[in-house]
Amino acid sequence: MSKKSAKIAALIESCRGRELDAHYLGYFECFNQGLFFEAHDVLEELWLADRAGANYAFHKGLIQLAGAFVHLQKNRLGPAAALFKLARTNLEKYPAVHERLDVAKVLGVIADWLGRLEAADFTVNPLAAGAAPHLELERV
Repeated sequence: MSKKSAKIAALIESCRGRELDAHYLGYFECFNQGLFFEAHDVLEELWLADRAGANYAFHKGLIQLAGAFVHLQKNRLGPAAALFKLARTNLEKYPAVHERLDVAKVLGVIADWLGRLEAADFTVNPLAAGAAPHLELERV
């Protein structure tokens, strides 16, 4: 059972019984609602339980991606860029599509957001100018 808020616990519960882990699915639900801290928390439970597993760096990269957007929400542009870079390093270890996620597309999202930060010399928060990306899993 999740130790998170009742809302997040209910979200995880609503994702149970599907083909993929409820925490993994919950990550995308939260991320796409702009609940980046919650996305981080939801997936962290799975990541911590799988420290020796094949998806350790994959989950870590997704957590770092959500963390980068948490920093953008708090207008911490340098730390956001650092987490985008860490996320990229972890996700680059996986094939173009992994766990039904288009990793290549996510790496493109990271490059885009990192590029926006760098182009403005970390003086403009790109999240203030528009919506965050949505991450979709591929259907089987």
